[in-house]
Amino acid sequence: MTKDAKNRQLDQHRVRSADAAMTTDQGIRVDDTDNSLRAGTRGPTLMEDFHVREKLTRFDHERIPERVVHARGAGAYGHFQVYEPLAEWTAAQFLNDPSARTPVFVRFSTVAGSRGSADTVRDVRGFATKFFTPQGNFDLVGNNMPVFFIQDGAKFPDFVHAVKPEPHNEIPQAQSAHDTFWDFVQLQPETLHMVMWLMSDRAIPRSYRMMQGFGVHTFRFVNAAGQGTFVKFHWKPLLGSHSLVWDEVLRIQGNDPDFNRRDLWEAIEQGAFPEWELGVQLVPEEREHEFGVDLLDPTKIIPEEVVPVRPVGRLVLDRNPDNFFAETEQVAFHVANVVPGIDFSNDPLLQARLFSYLDTQLIRLGGPNFAQLPVNRPLTGVHNDQRDGYGQHLVHTSRTSYAPNSLSGGCPAAGDGYRHFQERVDGRKVRERSPSFADHYSQATLFWNSMSDWEKQHIAEAFLFELGHVTQGPIKQGVLAHLGAIHPDLAALVAAGLGLAVPERTEVHDRTSPALSLAGRPGTPATRKVAVLMADGADADAVLAVRRRLEELGAVCEVLAPREGMAGEVAVDKRLGTAASVLYDAVLLADGKQLAQLGQAVHFIREAYKHGKPIAAVGTGLELLHAAALPGDRGVITGDPVADAFAEAIGAHRFYDRDISTLAA
Repeated sequence: MTKDAKNRQLDQHRVRSADAAMTTDQGIRVDDTDNSLRAGTRGPTLMEDFHVREKLTRFDHERIPERVVHARGAGAYGHFQVYEPLAEWTAAQFLNDPSARTPVFVRFSTVAGSRGSADTVRDVRGFATKFFTPQGNFDLVGNNMPVFFIQDGAKFPDFVHAVKPEPHNEIPQAQSAHDTFWDFVQLQPETLHMVMWLMSDRAIPRSYRMMQGFGVHTFRFVNAAGQGTFVKFHWKPLLGSHSLVWDEVLRIQGNDPDFNRRDLWEAIEQGAFPEWELGVQLVPEEREHEFGVDLLDPTKIIPEEVVPVRPVGRLVLDRNPDNFFAETEQVAFHVANVVPGIDFSNDPLLQARLFSYLDTQLIRLGGPNFAQLPVNRPLTGVHNDQRDGYGQHLVHTSRTSYAPNSLSGGCPAAGDGYRHFQERVDGRKVRERSPSFADHYSQATLFWNSMSDWEKQHIAEAFLFELGHVTQGPIKQGVLAHLGAIHPDLAALVAAGLGLAVPERTEVHDRTSPALSLAGRPGTPATRKVAVLMADGADADAVLAVRRRLEELGAVCEVLAPREGMAGEVAVDKRLGTAASVLYDAVLLADGKQLAQLGQAVHFIREAYKHGKPIAAVGTGLELLHAAALPGDRGVITGDPVADAFAEAIGAHRFYDRDISTLAA
């Protein structure tokens, strides 16, 4: 076959969609691809919506075997324990027995990248928890941000297609800094609140152990009397919520692309078990419309200052998996896995997830029997008439696989089981959104207003980085127009960096929610990694005194020196040439006579300072500090003794308000 003939053959399979009307796979014209068919503007999604079902099915089956989204992850086992019975709101047994430890498996993940991408990309992080309860498995499948990009599940394939590598060249990997994502954003203003979170430091967490989690959607608690209460789920880490900085992130990706998963694994292996507190925001059904937002809109929050988060239980992760593939890779989460006492709302994104997750697992894990895999298997017995299929592990001995039957005594028989919340539903079959979903700016403004000065600076710099990778001018202009509607100060900062005209100033509200800011959240030095820079001749007694104090408080200290072996009387953990400041949370300078002459050591300190990290010096380490010629002393600890002050500075995480304008890269 000639090359021209081969090209003609390939041409028959190329699809050119320019100027073509949208159709289903059956060639049926589509009238609306943005909204699911539902019963009334705020009613549940209808199964007869063949277009959205086909769209989601095709999307779910696009890639095998890795997950379409959340492909790169890390997981661990642990337990959950409720503080006190919640019977007033929910009949769920595991939320009503304070003496019970409910086993869990938790998987953290990035969203956009493939399994081979880096951990520390700018992205949303998945926070999925499988509770193995006495009533069956409950999966709380959330993220580290409380909102999402879209309001209706019909748009999920479009969003993911836009943020994934562009289809013509498969570039860029695990990044949103490209044309198709920002084109989607500028055409879908419902994305803007989530984009503000994505451009903030929330998108580059220091550790999975220092990351909040959210259920995103409004769910329902249902008590034994059948009364419903709307609920939003929150995970709050015991170590506090802390993030990296962008320049640091870029360097970590080269030094250790497994930075977050390694951090989780090592902490558990060392016995520093990560902990979170589960909290809930509870809204009685009769108060549903009191908050100025629609509780069914997944792009909105209820500020914690309006409805406080009530702490209800504690999560501890205390065991690493034995086999990554068998457990972390094969764990299968599904938002429809609920137990009596927990139910859904009519959130149209949640309604689509109830279909899509199961469909995804069917293609990813090769058939319907994935719940029999050890990591997914419920602790309760499984009895039903569902048989055979790929990957069937069970040997069914019963003669019957149907109901009703008389040959098996009518077993297994349906009875007193899960009962869905009784809610009246009526309305026209429509593809429309409720007018209560129409506000796309006010909560994005709330987020901006709530940030500290350094957080606002980081957000503006993130927009400049992202939009700096967009090649199409009209897309930049479109995004900038939206930023003007969020806040004129944000638009002005971004416009100046892009060299574009500032949008006409608009009036915006000045409301704030302090809970949205990461500023002023002191933590603990526990589990923080401290680099100790040493060489022969250092004052070992001074070094060891500080090290002992930090380790008493749970910090992890590693001695770095020009060569392996010993630095005087102290054992060296790593050669300085194999380490990088971005892999540590703080730096202790213990020698200056030799290291002050070593450019590698000076760069280590200056880079740590640039990234806001605490720095302390003891003994001749002051000479090294002087050689680094830092532009300020904010977060730089000297004097005698330094241990407690240094520990406090480490607990504060970072000193983002340092002036680094004169610090060379």
